[in-house]
Amino acid sequence: MDIRKIKKLIELLEESNVAEIEIHEGEESVRISRTGTATVPMTAFTPAAPAPAAPAAPAAEADKASPTEEEPEGHVIRSPMVGTFYRAPSPTSKPFVEEGSKVAPGDTLCIIEAMKILNQIESDVAGTVKKILVENGQPVEYNQPLFIIG
Repeated sequence: MDIRKIKKLIELLEESNVAEIEIHEGEESVRISRTGTATVPMTAFTPAAPAPAAPAAPAAEADKASPTEEEPEGHVIRSPMVGTFYRAPSPTSKPFVEEGSKVAPGDTLCIIEAMKILNQIESDVAGTVKKILVENGQPVEYNQPLFIIG
């Protein structure tokens, strides 16, 4: 297994809420776990995440300014990782949610693919999908707003 892939897995693990990941590639496998040291990296990332987002919004293009303006109107669902955003489980399937869809806590909103792993992103609140801020197939960054739930 390529060391660059392992380093990328470690980065993804640090940036997400996942505590452990195990990957099998042929006969090779790697298991990465955050046991005992999770507090230190998460403390470092938590304050750092909002700081870059605030200065970037005024300098960002119009597309990124619009979601920032709408954030106070509802609960923002943010990306827990870097990856590719998908609205449906497959290209021929209907999207998990549309604008105006009612959701409950635990309902799947989208999938983010990271390192060929499909991660379902679920709603943590009940409400109505007011805005979908990302296009299907678009790359997303850690902590990027994805949905506004009202």
